[in-house]
Amino acid sequence: MTAPSTPSPSRTGMRFPDQPIYSGWDTPSRVEADLFEILADGEIPRDLCGRYYQIAPDPAFPNRTGDDIPFNGDGMLRMFTFADGHVDYRSRYVRTEKLKLERAARRSLFGAYRNPYTDHVTVAGRSRGAANTSVAFHAGKLLVLKEDARPTRIDTDSLETDGVWDFDGGVSSPTFTAHPRVDPVTGEMFAFGFEAKGLASRDIAYYVLDAHGKVVHEVWLEAPYTSMIHDFVVTQDYVIFPVMPTTTDLDRLKAGGPHWKWDPSKETCLGVMPRYGTADQIRWYRGPARWAYHFFNAYNEGTTTHIDGCVAEAQAAPFMYPDTLGGQYDATKGVNRITRWTVDYAADDGKGFEEQVLQPEFTEFPLIDDRVETGRHSIGFAGACVIGDEHKGGNGIGRLNSILRYEFDKQQATGQYVLPEHFTFQEPVFVPRSDDASEGDGYLLALANNWTTMLNDLFILDTADLAAGPVATLHLPLRLRSGIHGAWVPEHLVQVG
Repeated sequence: MTAPSTPSPSRTGMRFPDQPIYSGWDTPSRVEADLFEILADGEIPRDLCGRYYQIAPDPAFPNRTGDDIPFNGDGMLRMFTFADGHVDYRSRYVRTEKLKLERAARRSLFGAYRNPYTDHVTVAGRSRGAANTSVAFHAGKLLVLKEDARPTRIDTDSLETDGVWDFDGGVSSPTFTAHPRVDPVTGEMFAFGFEAKGLASRDIAYYVLDAHGKVVHEVWLEAPYTSMIHDFVVTQDYVIFPVMPTTTDLDRLKAGGPHWKWDPSKETCLGVMPRYGTADQIRWYRGPARWAYHFFNAYNEGTTTHIDGCVAEAQAAPFMYPDTLGGQYDATKGVNRITRWTVDYAADDGKGFEEQVLQPEFTEFPLIDDRVETGRHSIGFAGACVIGDEHKGGNGIGRLNSILRYEFDKQQATGQYVLPEHFTFQEPVFVPRSDDASEGDGYLLALANNWTTMLNDLFILDTADLAAGPVATLHLPLRLRSGIHGAWVPEHLVQVG
């Protein structure tokens, strides 16, 4: 008898361990579904015509380490199709190599987040990519992204997995950002991969892809130290790589430890390079230890660049502690606030950057009107926490219960919607009211978590009057495990793709 190529399950049946990561709203759902005609209250705007895609980590199996972190589940892709005032829903797992191997074995084979030294020996050298972090649509292709692997291409209608996409061989980096940036005028997409030459390497690969998805510019460079670079920004003239002290260590990985830990001894380094520049043109500007998962956008005025994001004094994720010096998580330092960094490329390499906190409250999941990306933005939206309101979501993004409209020219919030009690929500997406609508005029789509029913609603908010609440609420008979990022794709682009 031939020995099996993958290990057999140790027992029949399966259960997830009693761990916080597998409980509450984050109890794995594992449901692939088709739902025709979602029930709704209110009037679904008929000018909403397109697809809202959202991706979530939804573990198909309990991790073989016995515990896990939120970013490590298998990618579950969701699609809400809007047409003529009606909405349908579909969800499918992304059929990655990882998921296929584990389904064949009927158990988890891959271990801790971004640590192959914790994997089962039978999957050594196989792709660990879970395709679970964000969604992008470019050059007619729907891509699911996770920053430790190349993109996965997905069919826009069936959500069936086409396979790993390397842009017709143009991307050689084994890693690819979860947050590419797109210039709405040229149609170019800007992307990068970090740890691009292997675990704990300082290498960054930077790519410019034209409107047809062809790589037209590639640069390889080294960061001052190895850091998680979850997001970056691009202006009309510059690209900025934010290197912040969430760091890794190869010896720690080999010992089975976590990939990332906060290192308060290191500086923040902003790498600024001309948009179509070369590695010898990058300049690093330094400041105090800071952490930001996400940025609104950046724009430059001459050689001066303004970068707006949600910035904290320390790593905001409690599971990345104790830090490298043995320090514990400090909730007061882990508060993300709307913050502006300003840097001048005319200044010498090694100089500092300016910092201005614009909004004191906790904010996360910043977004702008994509039609102004890489140019000057005046309006942004972000999730926030209303102080003192009791919700069941725990720390950080699990407590998001309001949405802010922020005007950068006035440097103040000019609108806010506070969810009903016992609700939190997942990242919203912005949809312009029309192609020629003014900046920020349109709708926000936000999945709301109802902690009373443990089911989801999809809120449609009009940005002209956020405080008025949803113009329509779609009621799902499902609990959708907390998603990370999504994208709106107009129907005419889906059909062209």
